[in-house]
Amino acid sequence: MGAIASFALRKAVRAVLASDTALVDALGAAKIFDEVPRGMSAPFITFGDTQWRDWSTATDRGADQVFTLDIWTDHRGVRQALELAERVAALLDSAQLTLDGHRLIDLRLNALDSRRDANGRLARASLRFRALTETI
Repeated sequence: MGAIASFALRKAVRAVLASDTALVDALGAAKIFDEVPRGMSAPFITFGDTQWRDWSTATDRGADQVFTLDIWTDHRGVRQALELAERVAALLDSAQLTLDGHRLIDLRLNALDSRRDANGRLARASLRFRALTETI
């Protein structure tokens, strides 16, 4: 059940992000990946780690999921990464997403951090979200 709920959530998140004209324009295309294709230029968004925990009750099957979206840019500093993170947060925090086979109860932004990679070439902003879902 966990993998299926996680997949349904990921699919819905990707659809919302890819349908936002302002975000897609800022990325240069709908560059939202599980794994970045070789040779892809920044900026782009990747799905990071996902944690799934059972959130079932006596009558309903549920999942408590924490997932990360990483926004990568090649601009000096982290300003562009944070600006893109702000757009992603506006689209997803408290969003009412439609999930295949599941009902989204709550989706919240829990944390944001930013940093430069070890070689200083890329900047990254990571957004951590928590989602509660029920199987329907």
